Amino acid sequence: MARMTTEDVHEYINGICFKTGPPGKVGVETEWLVTDQADPNAPVSVDRLAALVEASGPPPAGSSITFEPGGQLELSSPALPGPARAHEALSADLGHIGKTLAESGLHLVGTALDTARPPRLQLRQPRYTAMERFFADHRYTGGHTMMCSTASLQVCLDIGADAADVRARWELSHRLGPLLVAAFANSASWRGRPTGWESTRWAIWATIDATRTRPVLDQDSDPDPATAWAEYALAANVMAVPACPDTGTPWTADPGVTLAQWIDGQGPRPVTRADLDFHLSTLFPPVRPRGWWELRMIDALPTRWWPVPVALAAALVDDPRARAVAEESTERLCRGRFPDRRLWMRSAQHGIADPDVARCARACFDAAVEALPRMGAAALSVLVNDYADRYTRRGTSPAGTRPRVPAPRPARERPPAERSASPDPGHAGGAR
Repeated sequence: MARMTTEDVHEYINGICFKTGPPGKVGVETEWLVTDQADPNAPVSVDRLAALVEASGPPPAGSSITFEPGGQLELSSPALPGPARAHEALSADLGHIGKTLAESGLHLVGTALDTARPPRLQLRQPRYTAMERFFADHRYTGGHTMMCSTASLQVCLDIGADAADVRARWELSHRLGPLLVAAFANSASWRGRPTGWESTRWAIWATIDATRTRPVLDQDSDPDPATAWAEYALAANVMAVPACPDTGTPWTADPGVTLAQWIDGQGPRPVTRADLDFHLSTLFPPVRPRGWWELRMIDALPTRWWPVPVALAAALVDDPRARAVAEESTERLCRGRFPDRRLWMRSAQHGIADPDVARCARACFDAAVEALPRMGAAALSVLVNDYADRYTRRGTSPAGTRPRVPAPRPARERPPAERSASPDPGHAGGAR
């Protein structure tokens, strides 16, 4: 059994989490709350969903289907060249599984927070039992709700062509984060009443262990991506020590150590590479490196709109002209290289009504609308522009709690193709 050292952690993360290569591929992970049209307030069992998924056969475009601990259904597309191909594939697979569910009276709900049903842990694998125990032991009151009642959309983009490109994409992805939280906020109520947050889902994530949910980069961070991520992982609390067949030790929930302390000998047994893999999978910052960038800050959206953040993020990171606009406008928004905690929270609470965020969002949406036809995604350009007309340029989002203002005249023609309360007790950042 190979034992890990701190140096091994740095080497592993540099080699596995930051693999470089020609960029351009896009992947999408969509989580969906599922309701029964006959009784929308009743839970839908994972067993029922799994049976329907099995009966429907493999998704035609190759997406994988998994379940989150509260029974949320997740479809993850293959990584494909460009946003248009990713959109086409996931649309086909969502249509495939959606048809099967609809025939049984079930419905995929395009919202980021279950507003009616109480959180209920349905998956009892050791991972989720340990996660539940960890949150309970530390009195992270939003942990159970996060696991069982939230849904997000995650955009996956290539790491970068070389070290300089990796660093630029790493920094830009963090600066885009508050904009993406605000522009796609879609969880403004809970338990039948407004929460005072445009993205209550984000606020709930912020109630749980900051060592695993805070952004990796902040105003005081080391900009080297691999170093920053390794130090983040070493400083994070260990959620659980998995069972080890070699030593016969069982699962240990919440051992009360960080990864660095465990490596130093304070855990129940030596750290293995499998333990490191598991630990990294329990870290949930808004930008997570996994051999690709996983952007985790976006609320789940209605069926019509889920492609918009995918197209927006891909255009702003992968198209050179759009990227230049995004780099300039997000640096101005952040007043420096990286967003601080206050900007993340302002974006979650006020959404696109925040004037600084709105100004940045309008510039980035306009740049993406222009870029997408160059990327072979003219139809997505139209959809992004339609979304901006309906929400972003009016100072609102699907959360819909802020009054809309008249949309200003778009700076460019349509593309040619065509309050202050925390929602949870305590203090108020996604795969789980």
